[in-house]
Amino acid sequence: MQLKVPASFKADETMQLRVPDGGIPVTRDTPAAPEDPGNRRKSRKAPRPSFFVRLHARISALLGPHLAPLVARLKPYVRRMRPQYPRPGREGWQRWVPSWRQWLGGLLGALGLSTLFLVTAYAVTDIPENLNTYATQQDNVYFWADGTPMARTGWVQRQAMPLKDIPEDVRWAVLAAENASFYSDPGISFKGISRALFRTIGQGDTQGGSTITQQYVKNVYLNQNQTVSRKFTEAMIALKLDNQMSKDDILEGYLNTSWFGRGTYGIQRAAQAYYGKDVSELNASEAAFLASLLKGAGLYDPTLSGSNRARAMERWTWTLDRMVEIGKLSKAERAKYTKFPDPLKSNPLYDTGEQSDYLVELAAQYAKKAGKITDKDFDLGGYQIYTTFDKKREAQLTDAVTKARAKAAKDEPKAAKNAHYGAASVDTGGRILAVYGGPDHRTQGYNESNATTVPAGSAFLPFVYAAGLEHGVHKERGGEATEITGDTVYDGDDDIPVTTPEGPYWDRSGRKVSASNDGDRSYGKISLRRALELSVNTPFMQLGMDTGLDNVRSTAEASGLLPSSIGAQVPTLSTGSSTPSAIRMASGYSTFAAQGKHTEPYSVWKITHNGTKVALDIPAPRRAVGADVAREVTSALKGSFRAAHPSAASAGAEVAGKAGTTKDDNAAWYVGTAKSVSTAIVVYRIDLTKSLEPLPLEGVAGDTADGVAYDIWSKAMSPLG
Repeated sequence: MQLKVPASFKADETMQLRVPDGGIPVTRDTPAAPEDPGNRRKSRKAPRPSFFVRLHARISALLGPHLAPLVARLKPYVRRMRPQYPRPGREGWQRWVPSWRQWLGGLLGALGLSTLFLVTAYAVTDIPENLNTYATQQDNVYFWADGTPMARTGWVQRQAMPLKDIPEDVRWAVLAAENASFYSDPGISFKGISRALFRTIGQGDTQGGSTITQQYVKNVYLNQNQTVSRKFTEAMIALKLDNQMSKDDILEGYLNTSWFGRGTYGIQRAAQAYYGKDVSELNASEAAFLASLLKGAGLYDPTLSGSNRARAMERWTWTLDRMVEIGKLSKAERAKYTKFPDPLKSNPLYDTGEQSDYLVELAAQYAKKAGKITDKDFDLGGYQIYTTFDKKREAQLTDAVTKARAKAAKDEPKAAKNAHYGAASVDTGGRILAVYGGPDHRTQGYNESNATTVPAGSAFLPFVYAAGLEHGVHKERGGEATEITGDTVYDGDDDIPVTTPEGPYWDRSGRKVSASNDGDRSYGKISLRRALELSVNTPFMQLGMDTGLDNVRSTAEASGLLPSSIGAQVPTLSTGSSTPSAIRMASGYSTFAAQGKHTEPYSVWKITHNGTKVALDIPAPRRAVGADVAREVTSALKGSFRAAHPSAASAGAEVAGKAGTTKDDNAAWYVGTAKSVSTAIVVYRIDLTKSLEPLPLEGVAGDTADGVAYDIWSKAMSPLG
């Protein structure tokens, strides 16, 4: 390239401008335009190529290097076989018709290519490592203490059953209806696939014909999309799965993952949903009907319409006859089934009841903690949870509270709107037998039996008494503890100032602290046993100071009250500033009935996962207070029951219990033990729309002695004798 310059320029008349082979370099004076960060796009993961794209790539990789030599060798034969049109030696239309050799060659070539395609497709098809989570998800089953079903929870209703637990008549009813050649076929039906492809491509809809293996593959590995690609992939996986899994394993998986309608997956839940029984109890007739549902539950559930019933009866008859035809049901047995086995009108698995939701909530929380089960695993289901809940006691307790609610709504309609009733029964071994959590868990998830919102009041006095008996009292700072008994006398007058070895106890506002009795009543000098029987507060506030509030606290916790519910370590701790739940109060009183041994309350005694036992931490009893201390507290509580309810005591009832009231009249308790079962009832008022601060009872709890709490308790514990 030449560049002309002016003549005055003292140089050559021409200059050559050479451009480097690599182009004109960019200098510092001409910087490259920076990339605009705003125009950058986030890198996205490329979508996975389709099956056919991957197959083409695999064939090209395998055969590419060998195609050129193969084509060169075949060229002479192709030229020789290449048709000449019009064909020489032929006349009329025959000049344009290929020879039989050409027809045969074309057919063999197509067959060879098809075989090569299928072999390659089989080789490149992998069985997915992960099953569809939804296809294997199950529900969790909860049982009453007597082993009868209580409730079922989960996103789906499914419970996997081992094939050995599914009767042969049930298995063969399904096989007769769906795939009689299951144990001899290769996992696919060529006739069925051809028909399905023809219908899908030619008419835009689908046609059945899949084997059980193919249906199982669709259930657990693929989706339900009706496309040629999905159908082909299904067939390839089914072929490979049939070579890697036993037929029994495939059948078991199919029976446990198939949809049967009514919200159920699997033959076990179908048996329960349609006949209210386990699959092991089904006969051939019932199994033949359930098999018809695999064709489409919406078309064969006879409870939905008359036409459904007609279809179901026809399919049921055909299935039983088919079982005879393939030799899996004798003619004599077939003759027994002449009447169609109508299923239940609705799914009983949905009937859970109002209180069972609170029970399930308690049991689920305990099961996960004690069984060391993660939330994820628990949600996938398959667990059988055997609870400690007593069905009869639960019904009795619920009925008693329900009647009390109705009465309050009638007598005190305004106050009753915010009334709450916590209740629980716990035995001396720690088993939670019954709870009342609220009117309906679906509208109030707040569990009243497990709430720690209201003070225990005078129902807390037995723990102070036990602490004094267990640890003794200190009248001098640093002196030796002095033992006390039930006969030890304290001042029972109203408003007696609380003292310490140094003198009166002053609060932060500079006032002397004193206790107050119900009704401001004074009792004079009174023994501790009698003070507990009559629920006199003032002796126990002083006893708590003499024993040590730290000892009162530790005794209450050892007996079953949660540390988080214990009140501040000030004199009012002894008169019930703590806020235990009904469950914990029942558990605490049961410690005295258990001779001073406490067992943490629990709601689940066994867990299995699809029949396999899960390791479970069951609490063991431990010593809370001495046996002699427990007997003395129990004796005083028996006296308290006799004093407040002489007619019930005269009937021979061995009951230890007492009422509990609070200074601000915001809670009313009754806690008592009979026949090794302790029950706690609390009535209180809270407006949940505003706060968790308790409100005055305003009459909903009735009188102190024979109030609503005691009325509920006596009905729940009846008969007492």
